Amino acid sequence: MAAVPRAPPAPGLKGLRRAGAVTDLLFLEACATLEPTQLRPIADTLGLTVQAVSHVFRSLRTRGWVAYRDGRYRLTLEGVAGLHATLTGLGDDVRARLGGLHVIRSTRALGSGALEVGDVVALEIRDGLLTARRAGGGASRGRVVRGGPPGALVEVGELEGIVPITPAPIRVRTIPEPALFSPDLSARLARALRGAPGPVAVVGLEAYLTVRRASSVAVSRFAPAAVCREASRVGVPSTLVVLEKDLPRVLGELAGPSPPPVEVLPLDGGRRTLQRPRVGGRRGRQGPP
Repeated sequence: MAAVPRAPPAPGLKGLRRAGAVTDLLFLEACATLEPTQLRPIADTLGLTVQAVSHVFRSLRTRGWVAYRDGRYRLTLEGVAGLHATLTGLGDDVRARLGGLHVIRSTRALGSGALEVGDVVALEIRDGLLTARRAGGGASRGRVVRGGPPGALVEVGELEGIVPITPAPIRVRTIPEPALFSPDLSARLARALRGAPGPVAVVGLEAYLTVRRASSVAVSRFAPAAVCREASRVGVPSTLVVLEKDLPRVLGELAGPSPPPVEVLPLDGGRRTLQRPRVGGRRGRQGPP
């Protein structure tokens, strides 16, 4: 009875998820290098029983990859081609994955005080900026390579740990459309924006003009949802002012993978939390980028 052909294995690391894939690969490699007369050397190499290795041999022989020929366990031409293709695919996949991992051995940060070369510092996010302060503890640590006065850009090496980042909330202030021509709208919005931390962004002409009349705060008009998402990502809270009719569209722009925490705050009170914060981190070698 002819062997039923199998689908070709998935390239790279994904191909190793199949049960027995790693054992098959090691068996093929052992046959290619040892060409043993018995299965015992392969069993000893793989740390398996002879019975288990015999089962692997029979399975691979059915696939046409190995044979017992001239008193030795050898690879067939198909087996040599398959082993070469598999190892090449693994190597390419691993190199590609390593290329996507940014190994950070040093980083630059804002010095919160006067720092000298050799100082041990803790790294943390303050107002969205990676900041170094002289301290022996902290979730992420390093040693100053290039120092400077308070507020200077310093360089930190010997990184350890992870800088924790808790996504900050985006406070969405909604304005009912009938209130646009209300004489007290500016005063109501001014109270709502008083003390608002972080950037303020607006969606639409109406929201922009209303905020300009109510406050002297700097306003982001372009890509407002993206501005607030980025601020949230680095731990900076923000406020987004929209008309109530535009709220569904704006919430859709804020959705997606790893959505930021969002609080919908009607102009005159009330609150609705849509997402909860998720703690993230910035990693290096085991330190921040």
